[in-house]
Amino acid sequence: MPHLPPCSDLAGHDVANQPHDRGDLDLWGDDVALRDHAGANGAAAAHLESYAAMIGAGDMRAAGRAANRQPPELLAFDAGGRRLDEVRFHPDYHRLLEAGIGAGYAAIAWEGGKGGHATHAAMVYLTSQIEPGVCCPMTMTYAAVPALRADPAIFAQWVPKLIARAYDGAPVPMARKPGATMGMAMTEKQGGSDLRANATVARPDGESYRLTGHKWFCSAPMSDGFLTLAQAPGGLTCFLVPRWLDAERNAIRLMRLKDKLGNRANASAEIEYDNAPAYRVGDEGAGIQTIIEMVHHTRLDTALAPAGLMRAALDHAAHWARHRSVFQKRLIDQPLMRAVLSDLALDWEGTLALGMRVARAFDATSESEKAFARLAVALAKYLGNKLCPGLVYEAMEAIGGMGYVEDTPLPLLYREAPLNSIWEGSGNVICLDVLRTLRRAPEAGEALSAELGAASGQYRRYDAALREHMGRFPRLPEEGEARWYVESLATLLTASVLIRFAPPAVAEGYVATRLAGERGRTAGALRGVDEAALLARIGGV
Repeated sequence: MPHLPPCSDLAGHDVANQPHDRGDLDLWGDDVALRDHAGANGAAAAHLESYAAMIGAGDMRAAGRAANRQPPELLAFDAGGRRLDEVRFHPDYHRLLEAGIGAGYAAIAWEGGKGGHATHAAMVYLTSQIEPGVCCPMTMTYAAVPALRADPAIFAQWVPKLIARAYDGAPVPMARKPGATMGMAMTEKQGGSDLRANATVARPDGESYRLTGHKWFCSAPMSDGFLTLAQAPGGLTCFLVPRWLDAERNAIRLMRLKDKLGNRANASAEIEYDNAPAYRVGDEGAGIQTIIEMVHHTRLDTALAPAGLMRAALDHAAHWARHRSVFQKRLIDQPLMRAVLSDLALDWEGTLALGMRVARAFDATSESEKAFARLAVALAKYLGNKLCPGLVYEAMEAIGGMGYVEDTPLPLLYREAPLNSIWEGSGNVICLDVLRTLRRAPEAGEALSAELGAASGQYRRYDAALREHMGRFPRLPEEGEARWYVESLATLLTASVLIRFAPPAVAEGYVATRLAGERGRTAGALRGVDEAALLARIGGV
């Protein structure tokens, strides 16, 4: 960052009506909605304030931009033709991982403190605003912990390193590192979400196995280990494949890096297991049941990440509007701009509020809350990610032509916006999971009904919308109506959370526009909301 202000008095003109660089951002102090919903759900406020100050600093924001501009590079061989199978990253990628892991992104939920998952969820939200690509390896490291409980010996060996709050990206065995990261490699080209179609073979080899096969997506291929699925003699089974063996590289061949739309700082690869040693986690044939624990926890992060992307986009648009004038008035004082931004604020805060409520359920020990978490995380993931791309686009348009230019963060956010809807279960998969959970686990439906009922009696239009949903869907719908059903449930659940934990202006605006239909199909096509109160929630002064 420059130590002196840039020169505005140029030879041919003065630079005017352009907001200055914002420098350090107060991601905690300026985000009243985060403070409210973090507090309501038991997150550690002091820890979040400290973390927000660190990653919101101007030099960390610059590091995120640098890591995103220079994508990872695959080094398959050394100069002599020997296999390396390594990915090299921009130094700032490692800097951001060191900051996040050092602050407990992957660890805090498992350290026994109060509100660990809620604090972790808020850290996902904060990190996604600075550089969302680095979230992937940290999220998988966090989420691997419950899956590894299926094997006590592996758990004892790996989990202390996964939650060590120490990052070491060196290509050396895990035993020689103070901390470790965990990746995931599940899908294959012929099956995709149909994991039972996986063809990778696992042959018993003493106390371990040997894996042979191809994986279409391997997230964060420089992780120290990977949870993966392969066909063992007893059926589809979960395995831990170490990246490095005691004295050599494991036979994990990096075939190519995926040329992705977004998430550019992070690497995703196609890999082949070439008779690679691996260790079984859980029973043979129980692969999906074992790895689903990891998926369940990564879904929490995919429910919070869109809220972070929304926040970053909306915050930037609001800052622009407050510091730019058109037609002799500030943009923020123009009626149409106020309508657009206040409308977007409802979707952003609704996504944040629901995600943080779900995170509280991950922290709970009661069976009812655990059942609620299984169902609600899918609802939160579905709705938030469907809303995210549209919100980011509208924020881009609010800035105008500059929003389409890489000098601003909006292009990065726009490329990232679809990712979390696709990762860990696309929209259709999530909807089918919701129906499956309700059929197989009636306690989850009971917990959801209790949560929806907790907001009854306060807003007539909420009560009417809940009755309308029950009338339209007296029983579980057929598959073809699953998206309508899930969207309706998730919107009602968001309203319930806002009614109980957000200011009246937010709850009333959400109920009126999202449930009662007092809104058009595009952002800003609404009336009757408390614009001043909603714009104050955004901040961005």
